[in-house]
Amino acid sequence: MSDLKITVEAELTRKFYVSIIIPIHNGSKWIDSCFNSILQQTAKDKLNLEVCICNDASTDNTAELLSEWEQKFNDNHIKVRMFTNTSGQPKGVGYAKNQAVGVSTGNYLCFQDIDDIMLPNRVLSQYTLAEQVPKNTLIGSKFQREPEDSTIRYTKWANSLTDKQLNEQIYTSHGPTVIMPTWFCHREIFEKIGGFNEEGKGTPEDLIFFYEHINNDGRVARVDETLLIYRYHEEATTFSIKEETIWNVRMRQLEKNVLNKWNAFTIWNAGKQGRKFYNCLNKSNKDKVIAFCDVDVKKIKRKYCPYDPILRKAGKTVDIVHFKEAKPPFIICMKQDLTKGVFEDNLKSLNLIENTDYIFFS
Repeated sequence: MSDLKITVEAELTRKFYVSIIIPIHNGSKWIDSCFNSILQQTAKDKLNLEVCICNDASTDNTAELLSEWEQKFNDNHIKVRMFTNTSGQPKGVGYAKNQAVGVSTGNYLCFQDIDDIMLPNRVLSQYTLAEQVPKNTLIGSKFQREPEDSTIRYTKWANSLTDKQLNEQIYTSHGPTVIMPTWFCHREIFEKIGGFNEEGKGTPEDLIFFYEHINNDGRVARVDETLLIYRYHEEATTFSIKEETIWNVRMRQLEKNVLNKWNAFTIWNAGKQGRKFYNCLNKSNKDKVIAFCDVDVKKIKRKYCPYDPILRKAGKTVDIVHFKEAKPPFIICMKQDLTKGVFEDNLKSLNLIENTDYIFFS
């Protein structure tokens, strides 16, 4: 038996709680499948699991099902801790997560959305990794999308990131490099940040939390197993968040942690996304843009001249050059995996180092 296995088994005998954190608003259609997947966890007895729920003013039969499941969990030696928002008005996912964590007692927090299914080894696999890495590590996992043909490009990106990229590709439109329903972390991470944003519907509380974690010198890791079935459906909370809101959160983070420290940079993409990025920069960072770069011969050797509709005047012109003539570092406003590998090959040909010579934004 390896030393690692002995260590893990010794830790398990101490019966540390792992708190499974579940926010629910009108989740009755998902409760049975989600909760059954918790009962199937391979380590439910050794890890002394508890299920911590916030019923956020549900108006369907969620409350009745929760009462039934509390007994089922108790019969299987799984403690249930419940918080109910009785105000009659749901207060949002951030609030619900905070309340569920508030009634929890575990050293580790395992976040689970009610519309997803955890696979049998999820808790044990993530606990095992958590015991090997520093406490400031946010741990995710690979996932399986359901239906399988939904968000194919996104799923491929998230499941194929290297350990290094998990901590680098944090500014893309995809959001956190490990998806929220797979998060597993030490309680100290939550306490250090102070919980999730509670502004309610339309707020990307997971992205805000993720960036606060990064700003606290937090790290990101992933169990390279598929440990979650991640459902895609029209009622998902993510559809209530506007793309522009997420864009603005990403811009603030990038300017604060990267661009404010750079002296000059090039924007890779002279098209719509690149120009939008330029126009969203603060004045100081606009002045640092030395060029746009592109492959479109119709754009190269021309200039981009932004127009300010408020001041009613043109801004500073910016050269557009071929990518081979451009100077790093680059902010890349090109989406990955959309050009049959042409963009990726062009980038690779420059022999640049990610997070030093270039950063993905789109």
